[in-house]
Amino acid sequence: MGVDEHTIEVAGAAVFFRRAAAAGTETVYLHTVPTSADDWSELLALTGGIAPDLPGFGRSSKAEHLDYSLAGYVTFLEEFLDALELPTVILVGHGWGAAIALLFAERHQDRVDRLAIIDALPLLPGFTWPASVRWLRRPGIGELMMGWLSRRMLARVLRRASATAAAWPEERVTPIWEQFDQGTQRVILRLLRSVNPRSLAAAGLDLGTLERPVLVVWGERDPWLDPSFADAYARVLSGATVETVADAGHWPWLDRPELTARLAAFVAGSPAP
Repeated sequence: MGVDEHTIEVAGAAVFFRRAAAAGTETVYLHTVPTSADDWSELLALTGGIAPDLPGFGRSSKAEHLDYSLAGYVTFLEEFLDALELPTVILVGHGWGAAIALLFAERHQDRVDRLAIIDALPLLPGFTWPASVRWLRRPGIGELMMGWLSRRMLARVLRRASATAAAWPEERVTPIWEQFDQGTQRVILRLLRSVNPRSLAAAGLDLGTLERPVLVVWGERDPWLDPSFADAYARVLSGATVETVADAGHWPWLDRPELTARLAAFVAGSPAP
């Protein structure tokens, strides 16, 4: 399936996205930090749909005046879908992108057909930041840490979050590093500092009202987000199906490529392969 590249203006900011023709309701794929729409290349070619670089990441605008809070990204998604004239979508989100998808669905249930969340940032009680994030959230120290980060260190962080060496070959790391400029570094710090565990749990208080099919996928070896949150989400989301993935980390479909077919089946509304 052919994948095209586009750039549009959303609320005064240039937004890059990839799009492949899809039959029926469009799927929108939302990446996490610090990556981009590149995460979804295989799925997008398989299922069709749309994958934007969120503002501040990849090839989208990194302008200083934009709102890089979690709430700001939910508003961005509203405006992005309006700009593309998409009244109803299927959402697939990973990490921070999954939290954006959930909060959008919580606010606009009528615009979401179903959603898949993968190793989602917990909008639930009991979450604590990983140690590295606690340091990044500290003013001054976070800026120093970003300034020290080298390409080799970034690759090590990505690979340590995964279960297999094959998940992050050099050709996958290279574009992330090339796009990891000072603009993206500032955006990450602003995003991390825009919320805390208490405000995340508060944001998810109404998730129990969401009456849509939800596929919850979690890598059992995610070092940042404990797999116990998969079942915690299932207890809150009435329409949830949970699939934990053995021998997989924070990007489970990169460790276990066969998961791509499972996600594609969910997007298509088909039984699990």
